[in-house]
Amino acid sequence: MISLPAKPLCRNLMAKSLPGFSPFRPFFGVLFLCTLLFPGVLFARLNFSGLDLSEDNRLLFRANADTGGGRIQNALMLSRLNDHSLQQLTAFPEKIELIENGRALQIRNAFGALRLPIAGGLPRSIKGFPAFAEGAPVLGGRVEGTAASGDGRWLLVIEPVTSAYGNLMLLDTSTGMRTPVAAQVERPDAGFPACWSPDSRVFVYSRGGKLYYHSLAGTANTVDERYRLIGEGGIASVYWGSGGDFFYLRGSTVYRVRGSDLFARALYADFLEIGTVAGKIPFEFDPNFDAFWIGPDSQSVLLSKGGRNIFYFRLGLDDYSRDNAISMPYLMLPRSSYNISVLWSLQGIITIVAAASPSSVENPVPVIAYRLNDESGKAGQELSFRVLNSPPGSAGSLSRDGKKAVFWGEQGCVLYNYENWTPLLTLSNRPVWACLWLGNEDLIMGDSSRLEKLRLEGSPVRVSRSLMCLSSADLFGFDERADRIYASAGGAWFATDGRSPWTEVSNPVPRPPSQVSSRYRVYLERQGSGPYENIPMIRNTVTVGTEPLLRRVSYNGAGEGDGRTGGAQGALREIAVCFDLYDDATGLPQVLQTLRLFGIRATFFVNGEFIRRYPGALQDIAVEGHEIGSMFFAPIDLSDSRYQIQGDFISRGLARNEDEFFKATGRELSLLWHAPYFAVSSDIVSAAAKSGYKTIFRDVDPLDWVTWENTKTGALSQFSASEMIDRIISRKKPGSIVPIRLGLLPGGRPDYLYSRLGALLDALVKGGYSVVPVSALLGAAD
Repeated sequence: MISLPAKPLCRNLMAKSLPGFSPFRPFFGVLFLCTLLFPGVLFARLNFSGLDLSEDNRLLFRANADTGGGRIQNALMLSRLNDHSLQQLTAFPEKIELIENGRALQIRNAFGALRLPIAGGLPRSIKGFPAFAEGAPVLGGRVEGTAASGDGRWLLVIEPVTSAYGNLMLLDTSTGMRTPVAAQVERPDAGFPACWSPDSRVFVYSRGGKLYYHSLAGTANTVDERYRLIGEGGIASVYWGSGGDFFYLRGSTVYRVRGSDLFARALYADFLEIGTVAGKIPFEFDPNFDAFWIGPDSQSVLLSKGGRNIFYFRLGLDDYSRDNAISMPYLMLPRSSYNISVLWSLQGIITIVAAASPSSVENPVPVIAYRLNDESGKAGQELSFRVLNSPPGSAGSLSRDGKKAVFWGEQGCVLYNYENWTPLLTLSNRPVWACLWLGNEDLIMGDSSRLEKLRLEGSPVRVSRSLMCLSSADLFGFDERADRIYASAGGAWFATDGRSPWTEVSNPVPRPPSQVSSRYRVYLERQGSGPYENIPMIRNTVTVGTEPLLRRVSYNGAGEGDGRTGGAQGALREIAVCFDLYDDATGLPQVLQTLRLFGIRATFFVNGEFIRRYPGALQDIAVEGHEIGSMFFAPIDLSDSRYQIQGDFISRGLARNEDEFFKATGRELSLLWHAPYFAVSSDIVSAAAKSGYKTIFRDVDPLDWVTWENTKTGALSQFSASEMIDRIISRKKPGSIVPIRLGLLPGGRPDYLYSRLGALLDALVKGGYSVVPVSALLGAAD
């Protein structure tokens, strides 16, 4: 255990501790303190609508948050002006987890973290977690991950320190107490950097390319972190088995580690190898790009190599024995596959589901699925993958007995007989955000309208539904006496008194909205800048005074810039993140997925070598609507003294790249280019301009191109991906152009910046920036 200074939580700060608060200042004063406690964490673009004031001074309104990429979440809010309180009445199920030993649901979205009883009710704040109703900011970008223990009592969270790093904290959901675990932990990107044992007694976490364990039992958690070291790797190097052991993949060796091994290692860490060898794979495992799954019986492993190549291996085989010369199944997924998920039942049935680029599969639902029966191999039959009909989404979950499965996504939610892959029932035709099994017949499903508990019964399967909470409200208002609040969601009307759960009602008659009571008048005031488009204003007609319901905020440093480089250094908070493709497409599917999740259109620069090697990848980029510029016909350093660079050479090289691109795609390149490695001179810029090209420069160099080989001379330093994110955030300005190189570097790196693209974009969005194509940035400068 190490000691970290605990940050006070915004929700525990009382308005009475600050002098001079008027009747409405407690709420926005807490917002002000949240901004002080979490510098650099800014609001999503937010507007308010539907102000409706009752005679007893309850204000009903809706908060609408643009979380990036055109994704809008809203929350129905109720403010009691007499006691300065704010209550959230709906909960959008962007992410859900069971907590409190399965008695409650944790819901996280742009408005914070909320608790909802499994039996249903109105959302409440969670001890130790700030929420908008408690004074926390509404954040843009992603909802940052957490890791809940199996019994739901404990949550692992990362308390932000910088854009890329934070403190790993252990939160007791029953008391709200936070205990520091480790400092300088990478903030979550595609996955959380820690995972729990099935019995909720131990968790493993990654920090700085190393793995450590932490136990809740006895005094084991007081052991110095040095003696809790497991070894090199990332969180993708660890998989918890159903029996409580965990598997650790390092190099080409799979280790099986028991809990008792961990405690012995704390005493003999200097010379004791971790665990016992469970098996081997025929290549090196890279936690940056690879993943693995262990079967429920701990006898076999499924490996994803590079996010596309799927291998199945039996564990425990002697790789020197000629008797074990057997053929194992292999599956190559289509290019641009992403979001790979594996369902592995107790009966040995393995299903692999992945999303795919629309250009790589001929399917209205770009989801692919494959099946492998592990038990067939044990019976001596030949193992092979077979194609399944596509489910409605790539997110899926097995019932606890492995006999049923649900899959969900933009196309809805469908229940399957998992054993024979037969659709049993369409549970929703609307886009579904989350599903969670409670047993073999009970599950929770959340879409943009409602969060429901479903009970599966009979054969053929029927479903009974009970409302847990509303996800959002389309229309809303008070009844005539203002005793009840009405809200419509998904075509039905519901009612609550602000204390009891929502219940469905027929033919409600909401009263006309009012902005006046005997004491107050309310109205919306437009904001000229900052994250709030408007703000509710409260005018006290008795004591005479007008206050905003929320504190006015602005983006820090808006309009900063010094005009030095190719970007538009102006008042717009826009930035271009562009991607260079030299000769390798590694990382491209993940980058396209991340840009899609954020709703960002970016710029890619390609050269002739990449065009010839990966014509299909160019189609994927183009289908997604991204801008594609030129990086010359070959990856040559134009500053090299061996080349005699003349204007005709530049013109012909650019023209040749145009022809290569058109031949591969039937499209034209954008008239934007940058020289390979950004090695350029005024003569080169002039020659390109004569061919109609605009030369692009970088003003923030992340140094992601520096390899181990480059550092041998001592002239260059290599930064980790997280260090590069902090470097970019500290150097960027409105109008900056930030290049990121894709592909594997021949000289080698421990990790790659594009693998942490989500964390970088999240930091930019939460800093109030819009990420735009280079052409849009240059257009703003004209």
